[in-house]
Amino acid sequence: MAIINFIRDYERVARFKFGTFEGMKGPGIVLALPVIHQIQKIDTRVTVLDIPRQTNITKDNAPIEIDFLVYLRVSMEDAQRAVLEVEDYTSAVVGLATTTLRAVIGDIPLDEVLSQRDRINELIRTRLDSETERWGIKVTNVEIREIDPPKDIQDAMNRQMTAERVRRAVVLEADGNKQAAITIAEGQKQASILKAEGGRQAEILSAEGDQQAAVLRAQGFAEALKVIQEIAQGVGTNTMTLQYIDALKRLGEGEATKFVLPMELVKMLGNIGGIAESTE
Repeated sequence: MAIINFIRDYERVARFKFGTFEGMKGPGIVLALPVIHQIQKIDTRVTVLDIPRQTNITKDNAPIEIDFLVYLRVSMEDAQRAVLEVEDYTSAVVGLATTTLRAVIGDIPLDEVLSQRDRINELIRTRLDSETERWGIKVTNVEIREIDPPKDIQDAMNRQMTAERVRRAVVLEADGNKQAAITIAEGQKQASILKAEGGRQAEILSAEGDQQAAVLRAQGFAEALKVIQEIAQGVGTNTMTLQYIDALKRLGEGEATKFVLPMELVKMLGNIGGIAESTE
C-alpha cells in the first residue's frame, strides 16, 4: 500500500529507492512505497538560527561576548545538496558560524567591533555564504544582537565617552566665543566704515556748497560790472566837459593865480570853442 505525501509549494522531498537517490520531488502529491522508498522533506523557506553567546578575542586582545542571528534558506535548485552533502545542515551552519565569528572578530580592534556592526555582519555573511554554498544553502543575512565587553573595559569606555563629551563641550564653547568676537569686530568695523563715509559725504557737501556760493558771488560781481559798464557808456563827452568847466569854476573862486591844466583839459576846452562856433 503506497503512502501519499502532500508536498507544499515551499517544500521539496528527496526520495530514495532501496537507498538510491531518485531526485527531489514536489510540490504536489508524492507517493512512497513502504520498504522500497525512503523520503526526506526539505523546507526551502528562510530559517533563523540563534547562535549562542560566546566569548571572542579582538585583535587588541580584549575579550568580548557576542551573540547573533543567521538567516538562511535552502535553494530549490540545489536542494539535493542539503540532503546528500551534509548530514544535518542546521548544526553544520551553527558550528561554521561560531568559528567564522571568532575569525572575523580576531582581525578587528575592540573600538571597531563596537562601532562597526554593519561591517562585521556583512563580513560574517559573506564568509558563511561562500562555505554553505556547497551544501545548497544561501545565507541571506546576519545580525549581531548584543556585544558585551568586560566590566573594566566598559568602565573605561564610559570614562572615555565622558571625557569626549567634555572635550566637545569645550570646543563648542570656544567656537561660540570665537564667532561672537568675530561678529562684534565685524559690527565695529562696519560702524567705523559708515562713520567715515558719513564724514566724507559731509565734507563733500560742504565743499560743493562753498563752491556754488563762490560761483554765485562771482556771477553777481560780473553782473554788477556789466551794469556799470553799460551806464558808463551812456555818459557822453559833453557831459564830461561840463564837469570839467564846473571844476574850473570852483578853482577860479579860490585865491590861487596860477593853474596847471592837463593836456586833456586843454583839448577839451578847444572842443568847447568848436561847439560854440558851431552854435553861432
